[in-house]
Amino acid sequence: MAVGTIVWLGSEVMFFAGLFAIYFTLRSTSPELWLFEADKHNFTFALINTLVLVSSSVTCQFGVFAAERLQARSTGWKPSEWGMVEWFFLTYALGAIFVTGQVFEYATLVSEGISLSSNAYGSAFYITTGFHGIHVTAGLLAFLLVIGRGFAVKNFGHKEATSAIVVSYYWHFVDVVWIGLFLVIYVLK
Repeated sequence: MAVGTIVWLGSEVMFFAGLFAIYFTLRSTSPELWLFEADKHNFTFALINTLVLVSSSVTCQFGVFAAERLQARSTGWKPSEWGMVEWFFLTYALGAIFVTGQVFEYATLVSEGISLSSNAYGSAFYITTGFHGIHVTAGLLAFLLVIGRGFAVKNFGHKEATSAIVVSYYWHFVDVVWIGLFLVIYVLK
């Protein structure tokens, strides 16, 4: 299962490489447009939203550590006693906050005249970040499935732990892609 996921993530790398290529190609043909439209972003908001997503990778990894100990659920109230389920619930919440922040940013930009069809910048921005948002949402669904599995099984074993680890591979990948998008869209003007 883990090897198949890694191979599949390799194809996802190629998919996002294509999106980055589209972004850079359009940016190189309209540098003035990029300068004008990029100034409409709220950098502080995007940075905070990025930190939320990056912190979700940390909580995800703590969930993996618990799964590797074959600890599905909490043995106490302290975070050091949490199981995979609690850590993955926290990861889910942080991911959902990120997606909500992205939707809020979209609404703000549309109100400022940047839409998918407004110009090349809008197309590049919404296509790259939109596909990333779809991937984050798919990761959130995967967390719910793994959490449900943690509750459904009588004995949490290596098979369930492997599912948690595989979902973490995907989640870390999605976070790394966002760091690249954040640097390209919000930092490199």
